[in-house]
Amino acid sequence: MKQLLKSVVIAGLAFGVSAVYADESAVKQALQKSMPSVKLDSIAPSEIKGLYEVVIGSTLFYMSEDGKYLVQGRIVDIEAKKDLTEAKMAAVRKNAIDSVGVNNMIVFTPKTEQYKVSVFTDIDCAYCRKLHSEIDQYMAEGITIQYLFFPRAGKGSDSYKKAVSVWCADDRKAALTAAKKGSTPEAKTCINPVDAHMKLGMDFEARGTPMIVTEKGTIYPGYLPAKQLLEVLKEEQSF
Repeated sequence: MKQLLKSVVIAGLAFGVSAVYADESAVKQALQKSMPSVKLDSIAPSEIKGLYEVVIGSTLFYMSEDGKYLVQGRIVDIEAKKDLTEAKMAAVRKNAIDSVGVNNMIVFTPKTEQYKVSVFTDIDCAYCRKLHSEIDQYMAEGITIQYLFFPRAGKGSDSYKKAVSVWCADDRKAALTAAKKGSTPEAKTCINPVDAHMKLGMDFEARGTPMIVTEKGTIYPGYLPAKQLLEVLKEEQSF
């Protein structure tokens, strides 16, 4: 995401426009003129006059109405003590997760589903293994676990190769469970979503694994035991 921001800012400085734009369509035109290679997903006025929310992929930026300045940061309502950007980012994350689709995840579903979370996981991560060793506890609490791969060592690493092999296995869930227990999966390759998972994790600024994303797009970094996660999800649903 930092690289995207850098390239976007450079492009904006190189092709900046000087006219003042007063509405969303004009701001969009300014973006398209200054950064024609960037795909704009949405644009909307922010809570601050003259500043627009710009969603590019899974990242939210702010842009001045004259199309000259692109800002990465957070807007905080001091009086309400509320992070307004986080609320918007949660919605962006939710849409991004939904766009991946369950067919591109490894999903463990309880008999009676009450809640659903997406978990970015690294096969060789100790706390990822701990979480998966307790998968029956999450199932007992009615929590569906949707796994996405985020091998922290990067593309081409042993963890990355294991993720690809697990995805390409005849029984992905069994292969994942065995790999989480320390078995090396049979080396296989096929069309897989691992790179897309990793990109999404980076867009979400994943700094470690496991990283839990709720149905509302809220991020909880790190391991949470089943009962604690259940309480978190109950509280989130109450709002």
